[in-house]
This record gives sequence, structure tokens and C-alpha cells, in this order.
Amino acid sequence: MKPIFRTLLLCLLPLSVLHAQEPAAPAKEKRPYEIAFSNLPEEKRLEYTKKLMEARRMFADKRIFETIDKANEAKAIFPDDPELLTLIGSCQVEFRDFDKAMAAFKKASDLMPERVETYFNIAELSFVTKNWAEAETNLTKVLKLIERQPSGTEKSDRASLLINRLSEFKLLLVKLKLNKAAEAASMAKKYDYLDDSPYPYYAQAAILFSQGKEVEAENLMARGSRIFQDPNLLSPWQDTMVEFGYVKGFFGGDEAAAP
Repeated sequence: MKPIFRTLLLCLLPLSVLHAQEPAAPAKEKRPYEIAFSNLPEEKRLEYTKKLMEARRMFADKRIFETIDKANEAKAIFPDDPELLTLIGSCQVEFRDFDKAMAAFKKASDLMPERVETYFNIAELSFVTKNWAEAETNLTKVLKLIERQPSGTEKSDRASLLINRLSEFKLLLVKLKLNKAAEAASMAKKYDYLDDSPYPYYAQAAILFSQGKEVEAENLMARGSRIFQDPNLLSPWQDTMVEFGYVKGFFGGDEAAAP
């Protein structure tokens, strides 16, 4: 079964738009890649932005080959934008070239180390390639980055909560793989069923699966699905269970994962 991988694209305004809309800031407040971009001629900045926006639209339409072609055109103008690198990494994931994807994600993270979405992609890649020790380290870092983020709008806080809970859930599964069952069990009890995410249902289900209690686990997941009825909300959790091996059959699945 091919790994199920969901990248998070950076929700950033294009650099040219930022420079056009924001008042000039002292150079010390800008990141090096922002300074480098601002030093390009205006026509190059506009051309870059146009190509990047076209590439993003193509990716949204699942036109992956066209996306990578257009992204490479943008890269020829300016190669050090973390948004562009994240997009290129996401395309490489679609091509199943995980080494190239990881290289792109790590470069994006080097350019913007505080960005949660960038590092989540690194952690997710470690998870789906079953590099459990590395996944534990990377997911732990994602959670620390989330903790340091200031509160924003209600929408951004909601997105941050969901990334946080999904990262914690994946970390719980990794703990099971690393034979840290007590830590995993403790994590499963972290939130009660009033939590605004499917975490309690899927976390407890994972513990039950690890104990061979498949019927109870499936019933618990079904209960969570009745409460959180949005398929877009539930699919990352379900996909994680399929990828890990606890949920079988939808894609001719693998054997259940042993903790």
C-alpha cells in the first residue's frame, strides 16, 4: 500500500504582495530570503509571483506535472522562498520521491524555522516512511513550535488546534511503535470527550487496537464519526489509522500494526 501523505502548504501571501502592501521595515527585522527577494527588479518579483500563483492553482487541481514545471520556472527566478519549496516538496511526495521531498521541506524549514506547517511536513514524511525514532523527534518539535505561537484569529486558532491534536495523535502511535506503551496510554487520556477534535476517540481506539481489542476500537471510532460528521475533518485521522495499519480493508490494507 502506498503511504498516505497530506502536506500542509504554507498560507502566506506571495513575497511581492507582502513587499507591496507592508510598510518598509528595518533590514534586521526581515528574514534573509525576504531581503534577497526585495533586491530583485520589480518586473522579476511580479513575474515570480504570477508563476507561483499559477503553480498553486495547478496543484489544487491535481495537475502535478504542470505544477512542477511552473514551480521550476518560478525557482529559476527566485529559489529561496519557503512557500515555493513547500510546494515543490509536495509535488515530489506525489511522485513518491521522498528524498527530494525531504530536502525541499528541510530547506523551507531552514529559511523559516518557526513555521509550524513547514516542520509538520517533515514530521509527516518521517511518519509515513516509518522512521519512528525520527518521527518522534520531529513531532515533538512540531508541538513545541505550536506552543510558542501567539493566538490569532478564531480561524487560525482552530487550525492550530487541529494540527496540534493530529500531531499528538501521530506521536502517540509512534510511542506504541517504539514500545513506549505507558507514555502512549498517558497521552490517550490527555483530553476528554468534550474536546473540540476527534482526538479522544481515535487516541483511545489506538490503545484498544494495540491491546487486540479491535471491536471496541472500531466502535469507538464509529462513535467519533457520528459526532464529527465532516469528512474533511475526519479523513486525516482515518488516513493515519490506515497508514499505521490499525484500520484495514479500504485499500486492500496491510496487516495490523504491531506496537
